[in-house]
Amino acid sequence: MPVCSLPKADPRVKTLDEIFDDANGDLAVGDLENAAQKYRRTVDLDPEFFDGWHALGMALMKVGRFPEAIEAGKKAVELRPNDQIGWTSLSLFYNRNGNIKEAEAAGAKAKVLSWGGKIAKEDRS
Repeated sequence: MPVCSLPKADPRVKTLDEIFDDANGDLAVGDLENAAQKYRRTVDLDPEFFDGWHALGMALMKVGRFPEAIEAGKKAVELRPNDQIGWTSLSLFYNRNGNIKEAEAAGAKAKVLSWGGKIAKEDRS
């Protein structure tokens, strides 16, 4: 009886976690554009990857691409509406872009979460 073997993984193809770790390394050494590109790859691979969206927003903000940072931040809080750091970061992105009203609204949501409140009802299924 023949033995079935699985194909070997291509060592040139990186996993989402490896790409994310590489991006964090780029960020640590100040290579912000490469970090942003790699964070973008992580969310392209997994659009539900909160950490990727959050990190992408932070990297984009650091290079002055505020509208893109806002979009990434909005996606992050859409994925985790009760994440205080997500709302705090989104507030910062809005602030840097000069959107003070939106920054204050996002900051208020972060404050509610810091008090133990919730922005969205959590699904307990």
